This record gives sequence, structure tokens and C-alpha cells, in this order.
Amino acid sequence: MLRLTPSLLLLLSLLSAPLAAQASAEAVRADAALDRALETISADELRSDLYFLASDEMAGRDSPSVEQRIAARYIQARLQRLGFQPGAPGDSYLYEWSAPQVGLDKARTGLTMRTAEGTERELVWAEDYFLAPRSPGMREVSGEVLWWGVFDDAEVDAAQVRGKWLLGESDGGVPRGLQRALLAAGATGILVLPAQDAQQSVADALGSIAERYEKPRLSGRAQTSAGFPVVYLAEGPGAWMRSMLPVDGERGTALGVAADERCGYGPLDDAVLENVIGIWPGSDPELAKELIILSAHYDHVGVGNDGAIYNGADDNGSGTSGMLAIAEALTEYGPMRRSVMLMWVSAEEKGLLGSRAWTLDPYLPDGLVPLCNINIDMIGRNAPDSLGITPTRDHAAYSALTKAAEAHAAAEGFGPLKNADAYWSRSDHANFSRNLDIPVAFLFTDVHEDYHQPSDTPDKIDYDKMRRVCRLVMRMLHDLQIDQPEF
Repeated sequence: MLRLTPSLLLLLSLLSAPLAAQASAEAVRADAALDRALETISADELRSDLYFLASDEMAGRDSPSVEQRIAARYIQARLQRLGFQPGAPGDSYLYEWSAPQVGLDKARTGLTMRTAEGTERELVWAEDYFLAPRSPGMREVSGEVLWWGVFDDAEVDAAQVRGKWLLGESDGGVPRGLQRALLAAGATGILVLPAQDAQQSVADALGSIAERYEKPRLSGRAQTSAGFPVVYLAEGPGAWMRSMLPVDGERGTALGVAADERCGYGPLDDAVLENVIGIWPGSDPELAKELIILSAHYDHVGVGNDGAIYNGADDNGSGTSGMLAIAEALTEYGPMRRSVMLMWVSAEEKGLLGSRAWTLDPYLPDGLVPLCNINIDMIGRNAPDSLGITPTRDHAAYSALTKAAEAHAAAEGFGPLKNADAYWSRSDHANFSRNLDIPVAFLFTDVHEDYHQPSDTPDKIDYDKMRRVCRLVMRMLHDLQIDQPEF
């Protein structure tokens, strides 16, 4: 055994002193870098970005939309200016992915009414008739028209209604129980004559429904079902049909009219969407291979059927702008030991589709390996000292990420972090956890009265609170530069 003599101890201390001094100097430099980064995060800069991204001109950044593509290029330009490396194939900042779309093909949609005398009347979708919710599908159906009377929950005679259209009156909708019974009995469909005093309100409501179906929308899977047609006739065709009604006609009376309905609601060409990705390379020869992923969705829900713009200032213009501020802060910090990826994902509002697409087919240049994910969504509202996080100590996925947030929350003016475990599956971090099996943390200031309303506008945002959330994220990144975080 080596004997540690006083001379040997002195020699060892002299050898280790430079190493200790070097480590101390590196720590001082890192702390100074953090201070610079924190100082650069500004409420005014956050405000300027958010007022653009959540402006009326951006029309709610729907997925997909022209306005969302503009937002993507706004983010891309910032990454280019700051010197981030492209994080998508082809030396691009735009990670393209595709998703099925469904919508109405108007050329394949129409309704023809034929009388026994050979008279035909062609009805035009969204002008002469409308389809009730859940009625569109891919179909061509025909049948004779029987008079039903007032739509109620009366018993259905399958032998009487099979292969027939049922024409009746309603001052609102058709009972769901009756619809199910007629479908089970093999009826062709339902033709609704709005009551005289309800015609305008029905036309207004169903006109909005028509617009909704005409607009292509993302679908997790392409719709191929036929649907059960519930057709509301507009005032003109309705009056024409009323002229054929028998006096005191009993339920089930044939009207001498047949109807041929065609509906072309189904798969359209896939939509191509974009996640925006930039990489801030690390400096450590080994740790730089490990990738800390920051994410925020930059989409919202677009424009309502009534023309109202859902600006999505808090959801998630706040997180989108916050990530831009963090990008600026990273340039002030300089290279961290580990690499950092900033990812703005699309179609979160459609079912976390953008993050799902990337995590199922990740593009990881230069041999990078995902280490963890920090996700921010809705960080600009509610009490100034209130901030939620998941996973908490009550959750099985609790890790060094949450510990870092807890350790620094008070320094940024937040009280004890609130339990947001109820939102574990509600934002994009869920896909990073599920599909990549990496630790995640979700920072979130909770919903409010303007959540998913046109009133979620940038004038209601607490920009100082946003600033402090972004500073907290930078502190978390700083803590993650140690050799082995305790995940």
C-alpha cells in the first residue's frame, strides 16, 4: 500500500490545484453566460413577436393554412439570423410531414327530386339543402319518399321504411333515437321540412355546418363511411315539397316522388405541414451528442364558421414567442456542453399530430441522441406567481427536469409549482415521452375564460410572466449541463 507521506501529499495538492482552479473558472464562466442569457430575455421583445403571430392577419394559424406557413417562415428567419443550424432534412429548418385530409367534393354532391310525372328538380348543396352534423359521407342513394309527419320517437315499421326516404317536419333537429331506428330498419334517409317559424334559423345554422364540411380538415384516418343522410330542405324546395303533401295524409303515405342523393365527403389529397427546427450545437466532445429538445406548438384553431378569428395569443402564441426569446438567450449564452434543439410543431390542436409525426420518424443529424424534452404551452395568463408543471412528485415520470424547475421557480417570482399532471397527455411532451421514451417536463400556466375563444388576444397577456417562464427554462437548461443529470 502506498504511504501518503507529507511530501507526497504536498505533491498531489500541487498537481490537483490547477485542475480545481480550472473547474472553478469554468463554473464562473458558465454562470456569467447564464447571467447574460437571462438579461437578454425582454418583455418588450416577447410582446412584439406575439402581436405579430396572434394578429388578425395571421387568421388563427390553422393547420394547414397559408397563415401558418407564414408563421413558420417568420420563425425560420429568426433562426437563420441567430445562426442556428438547420434541423430538418435537406439542410432545411422546415421538417415536412403529411396527414390525411377529408372534405366535401362539391362536384360529386347533389340532390335530385323526381316526380312520378317525370318532373325533375336538381337541388344544390348549401343553397337548396343542407346535411345535418354526422350526415356527410361517401355515397349515392335513391329511394321513394314517404310522408312521416312530425319527427318524434314513434315506433318504426321496418317493412314500411326499408329503402325509403322519410319526409317530415321539425322545428329543430330529428331525435337521435329515431335516426338510429330508421338506420337500423334500412331507411334510405330523412328529409326535413323546417317549421315555418324556424326556417331562417335552421338555414343560418346549417349554412355554418355546410361551410365546415366544405373546408378541408386534417383527419387521423381517412373517412370512408357512407353516413346516414339527414337532409334539411331550404325554403324554396321545401315549399315545392309541401305542395305535394296529401290532405290529411297518414304516416307512411307515398308522395309519388323519388330522391337521388349524392355526397362526396371523404378523402382528399394529403396535407403537407411543417415543424420548424433549429439546432444550437454543444461544445463538449462527448456530451454534445446528447440533445435537449425544447418544444412549443405554433398552430391554433383558425377562423370559426361565423368568421370570428381565434387569435390564439396564449394558446400557443405565448409559447411560440417564448421559444424565440430562448433562441436569442442561447446566442448570448454561447454553446452549452450539450446540444439544444428548438422545435415549433404544427397541428397540436388537431391531436398532437406534428409532434407525433416527428417522434415517430425523428431526423437527428450528426449522430445526435435525444436526451429529454421541455415543452411550453400557454405561459402568459393567470396569477403572476402561478405556474404549473407535469410530471410532479406524484407522477411516475418525475425527474431532474422537474427538480430543476422546482429549484429555480422562486428565483423567477413563482410560488410552489402547481400540479399539472392532469395535462400529462394534453400537449406535445406526451409524444416525446411515449414515442422516444425520454424524460419530459411541461410548463403551463393553466386555462382561463378565453381558452379556445376569439377573445384569446395579445392585449390580455402578462408579458413579464412570459419573460420569467423563459428565464426559468434557461435556468433548467443551465442545470442540465452537468455530466450526469439524475433522470
